[in-house]
Amino acid sequence: MYATGNKKMLNMLILEILRDYSDENHRLTQQEIIRLLKLNYDMECDRRSVKNNILFLKELGYEISMDQGYYLMEREFEDAELRMLIDSVLFSKSLTQKQAKTLIEKLKRQGNRYFGAKVSHISNLPNLQHADNKQLMYILDILNDAISEKKKISFTYNDYGIDFQLHPRREEEYIVNPYQIVANNGHFYLIGNYDKYDNISHFRLDRMTYVKVLEEKVKSPNKIKDFTKGFNLPKHMAEHIYMYSGPAVLVRLLTYEDMMNELVDWLGKDFRVRKTGIDKQIEVLVDCNEKAMFLWALQYGQYVEVIEPIGLRKKIAAAVAEMNSKYGEK
Repeated sequence: MYATGNKKMLNMLILEILRDYSDENHRLTQQEIIRLLKLNYDMECDRRSVKNNILFLKELGYEISMDQGYYLMEREFEDAELRMLIDSVLFSKSLTQKQAKTLIEKLKRQGNRYFGAKVSHISNLPNLQHADNKQLMYILDILNDAISEKKKISFTYNDYGIDFQLHPRREEEYIVNPYQIVANNGHFYLIGNYDKYDNISHFRLDRMTYVKVLEEKVKSPNKIKDFTKGFNLPKHMAEHIYMYSGPAVLVRLLTYEDMMNELVDWLGKDFRVRKTGIDKQIEVLVDCNEKAMFLWALQYGQYVEVIEPIGLRKKIAAAVAEMNSKYGEK
């Protein structure tokens, strides 16, 4: 990383050694630093120079402990922070396996040489679900540029076929006003708008290909219903738990107190709860996308009863009846 044999770089070489070889449980002596300077950089040094350069680094603001050996106390990332970032990449469904491995290796290099043993679980990477779209990183860059420059985009939107490959949903390109990128359930989504509508649509980034930035400026957010009311991203995400587009409706449902963990996990905390008087039963009022609530109510159907809207209740009843005809005794 640095030119060898240049005494002016000695303090930076010592800093690199402290970053790579030291932590609270691995303190380096002056003699060990001298040995590593020779081994890694072919740099000759004496004990007085080691101490003087470490004192100089401390004057520059680096937190280096000199008690019972030397170690770098403060790093850009703590081990726990790096592990959290690595796990986020590991379980991301938007990255391809190769992209995930490359990014994890970069993150591992932010820790010292003892950090690798703490993240040995990444050996499970090939067995986890990852995306097939190799353009994702490029798409993220393109979309960030488009959002920053407030320009429209065009792209091909894809679905999986029975051959497990992505195929265009339609022949013509999608042309969309891009506004924000969000992460939900391991996937990245674009929050955007079609010109001919005044509402928001969601697009999975790993389903997008051939993304291009157009010269035309995006539609003003003031012309979109969700933005004119004052766009609240956490509220929007809670109301669109499966990232389906469309307005939220007021849903009244009955469930039980021991469902509160699931309610908060999926809906956030922006909902109202009232005890019904029946043992541990509660009534919940929540604003949620109707299609998303339909799927959520089916997912937790054994523990949840949707009361209103009546139209949604009837759709759920019809779906339950259809499932009963499939799974009931014949």
